[in-house]
Amino acid sequence: MRKFISKNKKYIIVLGISFFLMGGLPLEYGSSRNFFHGYSIQTPVIRIGLGENLRNIEITASSGMNIYEVETNYHLIAENVQEAYIKGKKDQLNEKYLVQVAYTDERVKAELMAQELRSKVFHKVFITRSAGIDVTGQYRVHVGDFPTRSDALGFIARLEEIGEYDPWIIRQEISDEDSRPLWIMVEDKVKSLNEDAVLYFIPSSYQSYLSYQDRDYRGIFILKKGRRGIVLINTLYIEDYLKSVVPSELSPYEFRELEAQKAQAVAARTYALKNMKLNNGRDYDLDDTPRSQFYKGMNAEHVLSTQAVDQTKGEVVVYRGELIEALYTSTCGGRTENVEEVFMGPALPYLRSTECTYESQKEWAFQTSQKVLPSYSNSRNISYEIAALTSLGVLPENKKPSYYKQNPSFYETREWLQLAAEAMGLKPASEFPDQESLTYQSFTETAVSLFDWNKRVENLLLDSEEMFLTKEMNGWNGKARSYAAYFIQSGIFSSLEEAQHPEKQMTRGEVAYCLWKVLLEQGVPYKQGRFLRLENEEMILEEEKGAGTYMMAEDAYFVKNYEGERTFVSHLRLVGGERIKFIENEDKVVFLEVIYPYQTNVLDRKSSHHRWRVGKSIEEISRRINRFYPVGEVKDILPMARGESKRIAKITVKGTQGDAEISGLRIRRVLGLRETYFVIDREFDEKGNIRYFTFNGKGWGHGVGLCQVGAFGMARAGADYKEVLKKYYQGIHLKNLY
Repeated sequence: MRKFISKNKKYIIVLGISFFLMGGLPLEYGSSRNFFHGYSIQTPVIRIGLGENLRNIEITASSGMNIYEVETNYHLIAENVQEAYIKGKKDQLNEKYLVQVAYTDERVKAELMAQELRSKVFHKVFITRSAGIDVTGQYRVHVGDFPTRSDALGFIARLEEIGEYDPWIIRQEISDEDSRPLWIMVEDKVKSLNEDAVLYFIPSSYQSYLSYQDRDYRGIFILKKGRRGIVLINTLYIEDYLKSVVPSELSPYEFRELEAQKAQAVAARTYALKNMKLNNGRDYDLDDTPRSQFYKGMNAEHVLSTQAVDQTKGEVVVYRGELIEALYTSTCGGRTENVEEVFMGPALPYLRSTECTYESQKEWAFQTSQKVLPSYSNSRNISYEIAALTSLGVLPENKKPSYYKQNPSFYETREWLQLAAEAMGLKPASEFPDQESLTYQSFTETAVSLFDWNKRVENLLLDSEEMFLTKEMNGWNGKARSYAAYFIQSGIFSSLEEAQHPEKQMTRGEVAYCLWKVLLEQGVPYKQGRFLRLENEEMILEEEKGAGTYMMAEDAYFVKNYEGERTFVSHLRLVGGERIKFIENEDKVVFLEVIYPYQTNVLDRKSSHHRWRVGKSIEEISRRINRFYPVGEVKDILPMARGESKRIAKITVKGTQGDAEISGLRIRRVLGLRETYFVIDREFDEKGNIRYFTFNGKGWGHGVGLCQVGAFGMARAGADYKEVLKKYYQGIHLKNLY
């Protein structure tokens, strides 16, 4: 590819004047066209809408910008300025409603449907074609206009008498008056603007960038009169656009795998290029919201996602030589869905249902010789606390459960407290007065002194709280009473009954339990990370500051934590990505707690949205559904069909004023749920009527195409980005366009 160098040598010259005046030309990958005044943008160029129907616009530049007014030529308004304020005349928007009654992939069929409908209704009937951001690309038959949603709902109610239709209400904003910039203020100078003025904001140098609404942007800004008021457009190199989109869509902080970020980069690039070619003469190609792709400007950029964009530069996904509809979803719940079951369009061969599992998933097995017998104190199993404190070197090893039922001497437990303080990095304690045994009062006094908690008690405990917490604790006086109140407030003393009498002697088990709570209150007494792999008998963990390597002791304590329920085990199986807590002693891990996300092998198990539950009362669900369909009070919601992934493809809502059939992704919107992958539980009143729905579901998003959390799981298991893309988009190839 030839490169023409301007005075800003790091840019490749790109954009002709006609691009801006005529709304954009077809992409010419690999070519570059001259811009003006030395500033250039490399192709492909993309135009992102940052807002419509704007009124007050403030634009700043980090180190200067030039502002041009464009009519038949370019007129320099200001040179190398830092900020500009534009006052626009905002449209007075009202709303109208349309009813979509049918859709088809062929225009001829749409015309026939419209012609038949015109003979039956007295409303305007017309056809639209969906914008490029819609996967189906279908022709839609609309009826309108209706001034209110109620009127649109009334028309839907009458449709059943006319024939078989699939109605859907669409809200549109309409303008009562034209919108135009009124004036621009630069350096305290005000200039009036013509009605159809177009303003260009060009950085004075390559090092400068523009800012709007506390976000920084690469490229240039164009401010113009659009179809819906004043519109601000960020025009930039598509690869720079992706440097913001990729981390905005797949957080590099939470999903720190380069290959997953690269898969997201290729999918986002494909989506953008596919849909910007179908902009149908709009003012811009895509907007900056999740309706297109989430775009936050330079503020979102991250070194990992930028590396992913750079290493996949120009790569796209194609099927039979054509760019695919590169749909992606956050969490698929274990299986993606066929596109036609969700978007109600044609069956696309590359968007088929697939299990979110990885055939080459590695597993690592751990085994320990440690045997743990249950120990109890006050009917509470304290084995976990004993194991953790033993691992820290605070409690003696290999003691039987009966040992913890006995009363310790004061000197014995004072040593435990001192060792615990030292394990937390605190200074050795001073001497304490001799006592024959350890009581609840002496425990609080010793712990407060060793851990230097006097300031906590004085400043974090209100007098009214102390009175409330200790009103039934007779015998606690002076500072000891304040200590007791703080220990109850912090959960160190779990009940008033246990610590009601200050001179009550503590068993070793009670000391162990309370001492562990003291350590939790002081700070995290163990290290944390995520398991990556086992390598040369060493455990590799992902920690906050990078990867860490640890040896496992043969007799380490193993704790399996599933949904907060802890169990000691002799074997552990890990596949990577599990969150762990561990204690290291003498350069070996002696205590390992594994927090399992879900008991499953699916790749998106890490996501908090893998499983979910939402409850809605009959009143709430009725209000929501009647915004779209006039069914009256909802009597029941019946799943009628499910897709290959078991997502609901069609439901029937039964109401007091009629029934409604709802299909595809529309189900999610009408019911206000995260996904269409759910089952319904019902609660009934005494008359047998449903009073409450509980939706138990899986996943988040539409469930079609690339599963983002699943891609991360595959990458963590060793897959590269090409393998990830070929799993979720079947039969595709990767192609480099430039």
